[in-house]
Amino acid sequence: MNLPIKNIILTTLITFNLQASNSKSYLLSEKYFNEQLYKKAKPLLEIEAKKGSKASMYRLGFMYKNGLGVEQSDKKASYWFEKSASEYKFTLHMKSEAEVIKKPFTQRLRDQISPSTNKEGAEYALLKMDTDTPETKELISSQIKGDFFGLKPYRTNFLLPFSYSNKKYERVNDSNLNTPKSYYDSNSEIEFQISLKKPLTYNLFGLNEYITAAYTQKVWWQLYSDSGPFRETNYLPELFITIPSSQEIDDKYSLKSIKTGFIHESNGQEGYKSRSWNRLYLSGQFQFNNLFISPRIWYRISEDKKNDDFYNETSPNAKGDDNPNIYEYLGYGDLRLHYLFGKNELGSILRYNFGAGGKNRGSINLHWSYPFFNSKNTFWYVKFFNGYGESLIDYDKSVTKTAFGFSFSRSLF
Repeated sequence: MNLPIKNIILTTLITFNLQASNSKSYLLSEKYFNEQLYKKAKPLLEIEAKKGSKASMYRLGFMYKNGLGVEQSDKKASYWFEKSASEYKFTLHMKSEAEVIKKPFTQRLRDQISPSTNKEGAEYALLKMDTDTPETKELISSQIKGDFFGLKPYRTNFLLPFSYSNKKYERVNDSNLNTPKSYYDSNSEIEFQISLKKPLTYNLFGLNEYITAAYTQKVWWQLYSDSGPFRETNYLPELFITIPSSQEIDDKYSLKSIKTGFIHESNGQEGYKSRSWNRLYLSGQFQFNNLFISPRIWYRISEDKKNDDFYNETSPNAKGDDNPNIYEYLGYGDLRLHYLFGKNELGSILRYNFGAGGKNRGSINLHWSYPFFNSKNTFWYVKFFNGYGESLIDYDKSVTKTAFGFSFSRSLF
């Protein structure tokens, strides 16, 4: 269906009935349309279209385009599609904050259980994005349609069977730091990442905000070494709230939303192998056509003293902190960049410590992806990393590494 880009994204959004009217004729027209009783739906849709219902306009366009219950007409289809797409950013009827808070908080909380509420939140967030280029439209449309028990991709999901670092990784001893250093016997390993999110609430406070839980797991597997151990696994559960920007701010600064949340990161080990930290963060999501920029700053929450059974005076963790100087290596935030051109996607994560601890340290993480034989959900994926903080166990060691494999999702921010 050769529609303008804006029509296509609007088409997808309207399919989820974001702007549904409460009138009886609208509900009946929707019922007939969904049951494919198009001749019965047509007069009701025309009534609602005259009232300004964008969803009814789109459905009429769909019927004329495909000759469903009406004589096929590209001209009439184009007319109704154009009508439904006009000023598409403002077609949603969102309840105002005053309307939302009229309900008791407990009732609003119960409303969040509804799957349709969570779906509305996800779609409203994506509606903020401009879709004037085919690359952006395709990626956003795929994120709208994807659903698996309410779970959606969060960060990039990838499997990299071939990776090579410029040095062998040091083994961390279980109990005695004074033993001689030892290293894994291969510079090559497998790396993969699983990252999912689950929308929890939408518009609970009347700000069109949505609260989301997410989980990311990173794994470094020394398959090519003797016995093939998992060198390191990092777990990142996360809870965040995203608030879309006003149209005025969007038009002036291209700021789509702000996001704030809590993230825990650890490697699930104990004793001398333990690494963990908790952060509160604030980030912004900017879009400039096909370029997506997300600067983020964080604040580390202090840790409690650890069990003395695992720490002694010779340990750098004697005060109970798994990584007391992590700011000196990972800094106080990061900058994520994504750029789409054609079927290609380029991304990067940049960190810098601004001289914390007396030395300048940071990292650069670059990647490129391209569809795997025109697949919609599998991509060739190449990654390059240089600097500190590749994994928690080696956050204070610099490494240069190149990896190649496949990704199974793309992220915007």
